[in-house]
Amino acid sequence: MNWLGSLQQLGRAVMLPTMVLPSAAILLCVGSLPWAAWGLPGVAEVCTWAGQGIFYFLPYLFAVGVAWGLANQAGPAGLGALAGMFIYDQITRHLGNGGIQPSTLIGIIFGMIAGSAYNRYKHIKLPEIVQFFGGSRFVLLFMGLFSALFSWVMVFIAPLLQKALNELTMLMAHMGGFGLFLYGILYRILTAFGLHHLLNNVFWFQLGTYKTPSGSIVQGDLPRYFAGDPTAGTFMAGLFPIMMFALPGIALAIIQEAREDLKPKVKKTFLTAALVCFLTGVSEQIEFAFLFAAPYLFILHSILSGIAMWITYALDIHHGFSYSAGAIDYLLNFHLSHNALLLIPIGLGYGLVYYFLFRWAIRRFQIPTPGREEGSTLEDWAGNIPYQAPLILEALGGKDNIVQVESCITRLRLTVKNDRMIDSNALKLLGSAGLIKLGGGNVQVVFGTYSELIREEVNKLLHRDLPQVLFSAPVQGKMIPIEEVPDHIFAAKLVGDGVAFMPEKGELVSPVYGTIMHLYPTMHAIGISTPEGLEVLLHIGIDTSQLKGGHFTAVVQEGDAVEPGQLLVKFDINYIRSHASSLATPMVITNPDRVKSWSFAPFKAVKKGQTSVMSVVLHDRNVGGLES
Repeated sequence: MNWLGSLQQLGRAVMLPTMVLPSAAILLCVGSLPWAAWGLPGVAEVCTWAGQGIFYFLPYLFAVGVAWGLANQAGPAGLGALAGMFIYDQITRHLGNGGIQPSTLIGIIFGMIAGSAYNRYKHIKLPEIVQFFGGSRFVLLFMGLFSALFSWVMVFIAPLLQKALNELTMLMAHMGGFGLFLYGILYRILTAFGLHHLLNNVFWFQLGTYKTPSGSIVQGDLPRYFAGDPTAGTFMAGLFPIMMFALPGIALAIIQEAREDLKPKVKKTFLTAALVCFLTGVSEQIEFAFLFAAPYLFILHSILSGIAMWITYALDIHHGFSYSAGAIDYLLNFHLSHNALLLIPIGLGYGLVYYFLFRWAIRRFQIPTPGREEGSTLEDWAGNIPYQAPLILEALGGKDNIVQVESCITRLRLTVKNDRMIDSNALKLLGSAGLIKLGGGNVQVVFGTYSELIREEVNKLLHRDLPQVLFSAPVQGKMIPIEEVPDHIFAAKLVGDGVAFMPEKGELVSPVYGTIMHLYPTMHAIGISTPEGLEVLLHIGIDTSQLKGGHFTAVVQEGDAVEPGQLLVKFDINYIRSHASSLATPMVITNPDRVKSWSFAPFKAVKKGQTSVMSVVLHDRNVGGLES
């Protein structure tokens, strides 16, 4: 596996433990309220200790979370990492003169070792007399022995590492605003590759130390902020103007520059994306709308993000978050901030700059942002995920191409056998905002905040053995529901179930692998039998059986074997448009009792031969329809 792909997996695993931090922020915020004045002093104490408890045991959470993430959610890996942390704590506490405390970096190291050990040794076979310790149990034995040796070595190395981190802290302090500027640029660039969590772990969880009034040592900009360190929050404050105002400004610019016929749909999609970014700081949905279409704009966006970090440093603004720099965290953690009200006018200024800059750039350079071209980004996924997941899986190259599929907040993170088998156009039509190939079969597909639900549905399909048939588009044009065909027989599904198309060109191609079963004398309709026993009817136009003359020309005959995309019939589309009731071309399965479930791509423009427009899962029967 290449190094960039390895970093992708580590970045995903490192992000997992941070998901517990919002609960800590909420507890600390509630604990800061004047409960004693309200006659409930115990509430503040409980909430404060609960929130601080999460930060105190954060290294342990990182150990378990990283191991669990790298080992594909394997329990023994997480348990081994946790055992390693307990051993480390005891050895360094008693042999390190009390000056060494577990840090998130140590947690990540134990998580990496435990996850890698599980992946390497989970199937190990030992001699029969000690096979009890074989398989996944070997990981626990290994981690116990490794942790003891590692912890003893760290008694001598940990002070050197702490000294190096202190030197880095001093360097960043010496660089001042310019250091924050560089951090802001690097953070934004790494976001595009999903690797920003690795950078943040250093600055948010390692850089700087603070001794609490109780005597505990807290490391990192984020834990120090919540521990009350007045110098913390410098590496987070500058992100609030970008997340809350600048990126929503881009979303509004995209809406305004969309074509009038597509503007209602784009408005719905990007107003939602803007609100999500404003409230929660989840930004990828907006950023990926222009990242690939105009990379130079993303570079400018990165520079402006760095400048925002520099400005907040120059104005001595300190603010922090537990999840991301959205309005929820802004308000929730405001009581710990310093000069945070200045973030509002800075953000408003940034929002206006971004809005007018992006409107000008989109129009001046004709950037194909969503709504300026046919295609789909950021579809409304609610309720449609189970139906579109089979099509997503096919666009990813099918079951046989998937090695591993994971997800983070806004993207699928996959390892595939061959990334050239991925159909990026099909993924775009299915709602993807971007596709990133990191090499070595490591791929990221941005689907927004529904990515976790998509991953669950795709994983269900990967472990399901029922036969599945995928359909390509038989014509170039627009796909419509079968119920919208202007013919009662087809619309009522009396012939069969399926979809229909409004063709734009006079060519009909095969949507599946199969054999020509029927070719009607007028050549306006053709039947195909698939190897799985499905009978597929393609009917060009409505009431076209009455048309006389050479308006249809078949290039295949009954008994011929066909494959997806193979030309079947040429037809005079202009004549049919003038003389038939409708150009609507149904594609239906005439024996729908063989089908267990149906999946349809978005009903919109399709290209001839385009894969993944319809998918069906068959009942558990043998080919030909015989019961197993």
